[in-house]
Amino acid sequence: MSELKTDVIHRGDCIEVLRSLPDASVDMVFADPPYNLQLGGDLLRPDNSKVDAVDDDWDKFGSFAEYDAFTRAWLKECRRVLKPEGSIWVIGSYHNVFRLGTAIQDLGFWVLNDIIWRKSNPMPNFKGTRFTNAHETLIWAARSREQKRYTFNYDALKAFNEDTQMRSDWTLALCTGEERIKDADGKKAHPTQKPEALLHRVLLSATKPGDVVLDPFFGTGTTGAAAKRLGRHYVGIERDETYAKVAEKRIKAVIPAAPEDLAVMGSKRSEPKVPFGALVEAGLLRPGDRLYCPRGEREARVRADGSLVSGSLSGSIHKLGALFENAPACNGWTYWRFKSDQGLRSIDALRAEIRAGMQ
Repeated sequence: MSELKTDVIHRGDCIEVLRSLPDASVDMVFADPPYNLQLGGDLLRPDNSKVDAVDDDWDKFGSFAEYDAFTRAWLKECRRVLKPEGSIWVIGSYHNVFRLGTAIQDLGFWVLNDIIWRKSNPMPNFKGTRFTNAHETLIWAARSREQKRYTFNYDALKAFNEDTQMRSDWTLALCTGEERIKDADGKKAHPTQKPEALLHRVLLSATKPGDVVLDPFFGTGTTGAAAKRLGRHYVGIERDETYAKVAEKRIKAVIPAAPEDLAVMGSKRSEPKVPFGALVEAGLLRPGDRLYCPRGEREARVRADGSLVSGSLSGSIHKLGALFENAPACNGWTYWRFKSDQGLRSIDALRAEIRAGMQ
């Protein structure tokens, strides 16, 4: 197979095009497949006006078995083209998401989360016969259960969410207003266009600048627009020429963010490991210096080997912290303080100095 070309929209059947792509060539897949809505007639509002529902041929399948065969075929190819540390996101509604989930697990993917996209402006249930369908579900999965590494920008998402851990329920509006692309007659260019805010969050969560994102159901190019804006590359597959042309025009108009504005909050887990003894070796702490618990009422002495001692107790910064707090474990880096001109400061500030020198 030839080398993967990026920032392109392939025209054609998604399964056939997927089979032409190189093995292990993309970092993430975002898939918004047909929902197989199984509509049984026109949907009318209380004033008898017709709702612009999804009744296109691409969403119609003869049976659940036919839909399942299609689903497994494209998912199998997506798994093949994912890099060993890649992940996949698949979105669906109650019509299809459970079938998607079964296929994902049967094919060897490992589910990491299901994300609930709660729509702040859902379409009402006009007949009043069911609950208002106010959400869709995204399945996020690693390529395999054995996969040890995948991109998850935890610290970036926490900063994005005002220093609060990001939850698995996201409240975002449907695609409306100026973002909704219309054709020459003023009608929706695509019936299920997703809001770019949703793709922004997905890409921010699970990709890095420069990564390649594959969307096998490209539609009007929301994935491509978000990818270009965030400094990622995209590979789109779309069989409808009208949708593909809309997507090309849309993406061409996107102004990408400056490279210096694309950096995300780094995770401490990915930073170089620094043993506490390195602070003693570097002279940032000396044997005999005192460290203090967060409130300052208890102290321990630093020893030359990087251990701490307090009376009859001794051990690593983590062990002694746990003993002080009578806890099963303790993060010594955030627990211990040293005296400075500004008062008690965390020893993690000294670790940061060592890391800065390593870089």
